[in-house]
Amino acid sequence: MHIAPADAPRQIGLLRSRPLVAIYTTALLGALLEVTPGLERYRLIHSIRPDRSTVVTVSAAAPLAVGEATIAEESESNAGQKTPVVLTRSAGSPIAQGNAEPDAAIDVATKPPPVPMEDPSGHALEAFFRRLAATRQGKPNALTRIVHFGDSVVASDYVSSTLRRRFQEQFGDGGHGFTLIANAWPAYFHEGISRYATGGWLISRVVGPLANDGWHGLGGVSFRAPPNLLARIGTAKKGEVGRHVSRFELAYVESPDGGTVEIRIDGKSISVLDTHGEKKRFRSAIYDVPDGEHEFELQTLKGTSRFFGLVLERNTPGVVLDAVGIQGARIRFLDKQDDAHFAEQLRWRDPALVIYHFGANESADGYAYSMSDYYTTMRAVIEQQQKALPDTSCLILAAMDRASRSGEEMKSLSIIPLIVEQQRKVATDLGCAFFDTFTAMGGNGSMPQWVRRGLGQADLTHPSAVGAEVLGNWIFRALMQAARNNTRVASARNSDENAP
Repeated sequence: MHIAPADAPRQIGLLRSRPLVAIYTTALLGALLEVTPGLERYRLIHSIRPDRSTVVTVSAAAPLAVGEATIAEESESNAGQKTPVVLTRSAGSPIAQGNAEPDAAIDVATKPPPVPMEDPSGHALEAFFRRLAATRQGKPNALTRIVHFGDSVVASDYVSSTLRRRFQEQFGDGGHGFTLIANAWPAYFHEGISRYATGGWLISRVVGPLANDGWHGLGGVSFRAPPNLLARIGTAKKGEVGRHVSRFELAYVESPDGGTVEIRIDGKSISVLDTHGEKKRFRSAIYDVPDGEHEFELQTLKGTSRFFGLVLERNTPGVVLDAVGIQGARIRFLDKQDDAHFAEQLRWRDPALVIYHFGANESADGYAYSMSDYYTTMRAVIEQQQKALPDTSCLILAAMDRASRSGEEMKSLSIIPLIVEQQRKVATDLGCAFFDTFTAMGGNGSMPQWVRRGLGQADLTHPSAVGAEVLGNWIFRALMQAARNNTRVASARNSDENAP
């Protein structure tokens, strides 16, 4: 507003009036509460915060910007992350219907899951089970890889870390798998590795801002780095999980404007990687090390280099699980990738099983995004994966129950069963396996029960550490149950074929 010189004193007096001063003071105090550590309980905005998964809000309808954002802060390894929970004591199932406390939830290591793995085709998981059988037999180079796509739960390595640990206990530790170069969102954590990166990385993400060429790598994030940026990723420094690696594989882009990067392992300079090339193409560089504890470092030297992530694997039969969690994502956001590039990334990892774990952010869209559109876009993503990987199994995990709060009342969202219905329909139509997480939790009304019992977070959306451990074990047990049934069917089939 333009202020004429003669009116200036009067306008200034209004700005200094007691009501406006009170408003300014209240706004300033509110802003301080929002940013001051330790005062979270007094915040007026976002007063309910999950203990590990910060919610990223992305509009269902608004187009995503194209460009880059800057990671201003250092990325640290599992900052503020809880110690993994291992459940051993038994109680009723499903949990939401019992009376046990979280520390006595269920003996998920031995008890059958509340619901079985669904596979109407009877063949959805055969490719996965074949690879697992080769791994169990100890055949050379018999790594069974799993790529687990998901939203914020997987971004924090909840559920996925339990699956990784359980599979490696049973079939051998093949290494940690894929991890991002730096924390592309606040709640990016991975169990079983150590990680550090300086600030200053330039990122494009499938949740925005988008890369102008649609290249976001396996993890949905493209990292560009000017000189003097550092990333350090290695085996875990404590605990029993993730203490061995025998091969690092760096995923990067070779391009005409590529720069140079120094590679160090265990503090010793190994080589200088030149990412310059005549044309843009995806590349990966492999660095072999004696099996054991090691730390990989990259430091940018000249120019600007572009990366997607780092893989940690072992030269021994075992299972590898890539936790590809994208905070704020819907499954349709995987289609923000250039199709040919996404197919190349999938073939590069060559997984035996691809898991899809979405639904929470779709439920936040409400009815602004129709169920028919949800079905169509979800199907398109999975069909891309099936085209790229024709001999790979797929598994869709149903959305968890989610609730909203009105005063003291917590009520489940009515849209969740509709989303689950579409997820099951896609699984059936495309020949994927399906695990009904929603029903396993207890169905409608289960999230309020989970929150009251310490299995869900206060945001009424995410599982707690205990709840994530329960879910991961249920999924693992359901897969192993399906594997046993598959073996019996195969044996019966062979017997029939050999009968006189």
